[in-house]
Amino acid sequence: MSRIVIIGGGPAGYEAALVAAQLDADVTVVEAEGAGGACVLSDCVPSKTFIASSDVVTGYRDTEEFGVHSGGLEAVTVDAPAVHGRVKRLALAQSSDIHAKLVKAGVNYVHGTARLGDDTLGHTHRVIVTPSHGDAEYAVDATMVLLATGATPRVLPSAVPDGERILTWRQVYDLAELPEHLIVIGSGVTGAEFASAYLAMGVAVTLVSSRDRVMPHEDADAAMAIEQVFRARGMTILNNSRANAVRRTGDGVEVELAGGRTVTGSHALMAVGAVPNTANLGLTEYGVGVAPGGYITVDRVSRTNVPGIYAAGDCTGVLPLASVAAMQGRIAVWHALGEAVAPLRLSTVAANVFTDPELATVGVSQNEVDAQPTLARQVMLPLAGNARAKMAGLEDGFVKLFCRPLSGQVIGGVVVAPNASELILPITMAVENHLTVDQLAHTITIYPSLSGSITEAARQLMLHDQD
Repeated sequence: MSRIVIIGGGPAGYEAALVAAQLDADVTVVEAEGAGGACVLSDCVPSKTFIASSDVVTGYRDTEEFGVHSGGLEAVTVDAPAVHGRVKRLALAQSSDIHAKLVKAGVNYVHGTARLGDDTLGHTHRVIVTPSHGDAEYAVDATMVLLATGATPRVLPSAVPDGERILTWRQVYDLAELPEHLIVIGSGVTGAEFASAYLAMGVAVTLVSSRDRVMPHEDADAAMAIEQVFRARGMTILNNSRANAVRRTGDGVEVELAGGRTVTGSHALMAVGAVPNTANLGLTEYGVGVAPGGYITVDRVSRTNVPGIYAAGDCTGVLPLASVAAMQGRIAVWHALGEAVAPLRLSTVAANVFTDPELATVGVSQNEVDAQPTLARQVMLPLAGNARAKMAGLEDGFVKLFCRPLSGQVIGGVVVAPNASELILPITMAVENHLTVDQLAHTITIYPSLSGSITEAARQLMLHDQD
């Protein structure tokens, strides 16, 4: 029987463990925090639960337009301890569900840490396991090891979080009340999501962006549309501004920007990226290849340079998405156990930013098309022209579709809308299954529906194809 040791119990680790157990392997998962890892306990699940509370507040915006007199946003109060309590309860419940699923599948779950031990003869790898509850460490010889240790918020020496005024995104749920004025340092996905959620909850928000727009790595049309919404709702956005330092000022914080300017607020949220948790795994001693920044180097079937040692998830730096981490983990186990497996394909991975409105993308990007105009034809339809959007009072957002110039094959898309994370699926399926705009256009959609804009975009590209 194959013996597999998985270091890390996040999406990459626990999904891999379930696949391995299904294939009758002897599986041990070693996780320091709890089943589900940081994704479930402190990152993705908590942040999206927090955003769900902000969405409830957003529902009270502009209700008079619909003939409903609710008192508006001014009548809404947010109970921070109740919101944070719900966040923590749901995270723990999700972790408990994952733990139960692992145990039911026959996985040996160990609460603790692990590292690679001395190289062993033959086709096994020695893993040193250190339980969290004081038991002596012990060794396990595995035929396959999966490193799935995730990542941790990056800490700047000039802005060290204290959990009170200067915060990482994992510390905000311990606040006794909402910030009066939150300064968000970093305008990538995480910074934009939290800035959006706190703004919706009535918090004054200043977003510090080192680039000329928020979410600089996202579709430019989409990012600019969301930035316009942020500004219209009262957010202060400081573009082309780099934070040099963040200091406590007693009852608040002072952020020093490059050039000498300072910005003051009640709290600062540091959203300046993450660093992989790879420092204490014994990688160098074992000969496992590590890239600059500490990321474990892997190929498209999650192999490292050492046979039998695989890695998956945020510790690899491939693409920091839970969905990608889970697939990397599954692929690793399938490959190690000799199952037929297709290498990881990032070109068909959909991603979503949970701002309000949401931003979802899949396939080729606008930057790729701009760099190579013959790559694709495109059309962008504002949601304002969609009947369902009009009924819902949606004026912001759009659907963008890319297709190959000659065949009409759908190769990418962008959606900016409420629930864009759901609306992107038809486009993702089209990209994954090599559908053409003709096939998409001939698909009957519900009327009225936001998804109707997707088939309408396809019809416009189809008609263009016939010109």
